[in-house]
Amino acid sequence: MTAIAAATGTESETATDAPSDPPPFQHQTRGRWLEQWEPDNLKFWESGGAQTARKNLIFSVFAENLGFSIWVIWGTVVTSMGAAGFGFLAGLGKGDPTAVSNALLLSSTPTLVGAALRIPYTFAIPKFGGRAFTAFSAAMLLIPTLGLAYFVNQPGTPMWVFMILAALAGVGGGNFSSSMSNINFFFPEGKKGAALGINAAGGNLGVAQTQLVLPLLITLGTHIMAKDPAGYRFGITLSILVWIPFILAALVGALRYMDSIATAKSDGKSYKLALTNQHTWVMALLYVGTFGSFIGFSFAFPTLIKANFPSLANIGWISTIGNLAFLGAFVGSFSRPFGGWVSDKIGGAKITLFVFGGMAVSVALIMASLELKSFPLYLISFLVLFVMTGIGNGSTYRMIPTIFSVISKKYAAEHGLDLTESTASARRQAGAAIGVIGAVGASGGWLLQQALRLSNIHYHTMAPAFWGYAVAFLLMGAVTWWFYLRSSFAVERVPSLAYAKV
Repeated sequence: MTAIAAATGTESETATDAPSDPPPFQHQTRGRWLEQWEPDNLKFWESGGAQTARKNLIFSVFAENLGFSIWVIWGTVVTSMGAAGFGFLAGLGKGDPTAVSNALLLSSTPTLVGAALRIPYTFAIPKFGGRAFTAFSAAMLLIPTLGLAYFVNQPGTPMWVFMILAALAGVGGGNFSSSMSNINFFFPEGKKGAALGINAAGGNLGVAQTQLVLPLLITLGTHIMAKDPAGYRFGITLSILVWIPFILAALVGALRYMDSIATAKSDGKSYKLALTNQHTWVMALLYVGTFGSFIGFSFAFPTLIKANFPSLANIGWISTIGNLAFLGAFVGSFSRPFGGWVSDKIGGAKITLFVFGGMAVSVALIMASLELKSFPLYLISFLVLFVMTGIGNGSTYRMIPTIFSVISKKYAAEHGLDLTESTASARRQAGAAIGVIGAVGASGGWLLQQALRLSNIHYHTMAPAFWGYAVAFLLMGAVTWWFYLRSSFAVERVPSLAYAKV
């Protein structure tokens, strides 16, 4: 059984019979508006609901994966634009502060725009339907890709034009929220975790595949043409246009095969409650440290390797650097599900505390590797950092429903409220909080890259920024302990749940 099939199976323990049988439901391959959708009803789920949900998950993963791929594309492209004849990046391979600053500015701009778009993209699914908006979000990816393919072949193009194109690439980052919101409506409570985990991991892997494929295609282009500016421009164009057929396939696939749920409505009350809950903002801060670091370092890693170890540019196939930079996003993506699994066993807060300590140690090792001028230690230290961010992404997301569940149960017990309704309210608030936390966390990637850029400009070294990260990670660990692990605030341990302040 595939991972998607396992996440969307029809085992009897994952859904419960409703008081009355729903009308017959027929699965259809072609997309449509679903006026009736009752995934928590076992008979409905087994009569075709599971097939329909699985179908939509497959196309959602495909579209979201492409969104991440285009979102992160600038992190790799900037490492070759100097060789392609663009003067504002010409000194990147020599560690020139201005070129490094320009590269980080271009690679960080999509991060900020993508983070900002996550909030409106979350509300778009109930308004426009999953089918239409998935197709729209896929079509939007054509603008930054075709624009870059055109302007990179105009050697006199100023940097501000590329800044606009980099900002437009941010639409790929917004896809995460709309995709997760859409899939959330399709699955019963017992299946949401696995389905959303598959959806998120599929998107995150888009970062790794871009950082692997683009440098290889750029290198291929220089071998087809020549290792001169025209050859690099051809290579970059080739590496961009390769995504166009896949984007068109995602667009057509969404229109032809995906469905929209008519009853999928936004819950404004839950968003208001989540926004006024202090734990939403505490967890947003922690997610800045985990996901913000993952996406920020994913964007910056190719530039950091080229700026700190320019001699690698003389080693054949590794000359475009991204062939190794992809490893960071790759291990970070695969460690995310592990973070959720181990949090189920030990507790999300404990794992998150461990993660922040490990991230601080990783930063110290990165700084030691630069002092020793050891690339193997540098690469290993960064990979450990990426693994920690992936585990932290899983553990923090595991903490969110736990916290709201513990709070609602205590509130219901103190005020004599119905526990079932309080639990349902907690789920709605947790879902709303996840959207806000995801947007704030993604903005952390932009803040991280700006700290690198400003440190490089003012101190001609990134060491102050890195040491600042180490301190920030330790402070976030302290926040985790203060709010969720102090004995005076610990609540009764429930299996698979973390501790939470109440």
